[in-house]
Amino acid sequence: MSDTVGMYLERVSGHQLLTAEDEVALARAMEAGRKAQAKLDTGEKFAPADRAKLFRLVHNGEEAKMVFIRSNLRLVISIAKRYAGRGLDLLDLIQEGNLGLIRAVEKFDWRKGFKFSTYATWWIRQAITRGLGNQARTIRLPVHMVDVVRTVQETEQLLTEELRRPPTRDEIAESSGLDLERVNAALAAPSDTVSLDRPVGDEGDAALQDFIEDDRMPDPFSHAAEVMRRRHLIEALDVLEPVEQKILYLRFGLDGGESRTLSDVGKVFNLTRERVRQIEGRALAKLRHPSSLVDLESLL
Repeated sequence: MSDTVGMYLERVSGHQLLTAEDEVALARAMEAGRKAQAKLDTGEKFAPADRAKLFRLVHNGEEAKMVFIRSNLRLVISIAKRYAGRGLDLLDLIQEGNLGLIRAVEKFDWRKGFKFSTYATWWIRQAITRGLGNQARTIRLPVHMVDVVRTVQETEQLLTEELRRPPTRDEIAESSGLDLERVNAALAAPSDTVSLDRPVGDEGDAALQDFIEDDRMPDPFSHAAEVMRRRHLIEALDVLEPVEQKILYLRFGLDGGESRTLSDVGKVFNLTRERVRQIEGRALAKLRHPSSLVDLESLL
């Protein structure tokens, strides 16, 4: 077992298993969050207190989803081990299974009365077998593109199911939090990647990741949390003026890119560094004001 796999298994083992009552409570919180998000998406004007309550429900639902996912990661590992030796190493199998787990959490109906593990097993197996099938053709991608391509693929699949039609590139960009340029690049890239644990060299005693400066493995569930955090923050920025929104987008990398300095943002808007700092401060003050009830620190 590689050090990477060992570290992952050790981290996962620290998450507490859920009781049936826990599963119902988390599923209810997720459902309340989805309903609150649906109300916000209508564009209806709400009183500040009501709007803040809806945002809290959305945030609580997202937190419940992450607890649900983390508490079932050991289920993914137990299933992934059964597929070892079929073309993907264990950590890649686990990552594919985690995507199925995320989908199972999203689709779980607590009213039916059965255990979540029974329901989730099918989704996890489906995701793993699909991942194995995708390895039939393996093409190298630049390391920095791997996570972007996976994000776009996952978003495209979810939107297709939700909209019952293929989503546009603009819709994928908006839903994923990535800028349109990155979405276009990801859609033009090959869909399969080389495993970072793939042996290289004549003796096979080294792995591809040993020759890559950034060797952090993609983490599907952490990535899902980051996407949800970004989308929640974008919703919160709706109370700001357009120029304030754009400046925070660039300053905190909400367009899917890197965070920009005050000087960089100033060049974009033809403003001085000090003026950008003032607008940013004004925008953050609005979000921190008690009337907004936005938990800014948890989002940024």
